[in-house]
Amino acid sequence: MELSKVYAEQKEHMEKCIAALKRDFMTIRSGKVSISILDNIHVDYYGTPTGLSQVATVLATDATTITISPWEKKMLREIEKAIMQANIGVNPNNDGETIKLFFPPMTSEQRKEGAKQAKTMGDKAKVAIRNVRKDANDQVKKLEKDKLITEDQSKKGQDEVQKITDATVAKVDDLVKEKEAELLKI
Repeated sequence: MELSKVYAEQKEHMEKCIAALKRDFMTIRSGKVSISILDNIHVDYYGTPTGLSQVATVLATDATTITISPWEKKMLREIEKAIMQANIGVNPNNDGETIKLFFPPMTSEQRKEGAKQAKTMGDKAKVAIRNVRKDANDQVKKLEKDKLITEDQSKKGQDEVQKITDATVAKVDDLVKEKEAELLKI
């Protein structure tokens, strides 16, 4: 049956949306600092934008400090510049060997801002999920148009596509609530 293939594809794409949302959430700072806050920072490595983790060792040494040890000492200035441009809320401290990032405890304002960011990321994920739903519905309609399924099967297929979508959107809502609770908890 062709419909089961459409459902499987839809579920797979929606799971990717959920995985992307979880990755996005990791870039939001919560109470304990995480090295994933630096995931989107790229440095100029011999003319090529390269991820920070590919030119240096990045460690969270405690709840408020990240230490970056470049593999080549001449990368210190490039890494420092990239961190400044990324505007992650801290200034890098370069001691000639490593760069240390000291994150102060989050203010309630920063926590609320993080919660707002999480909600926005959740909304983006929902848009992506609705796009997957549209594609799945288009596939179901095409199967009907090509006379591979009946009109009744098409209706049932579109209902199933909507059920899968609703379940995935509920997952997104739960993830956003969890992240907001984590951020707002002091």
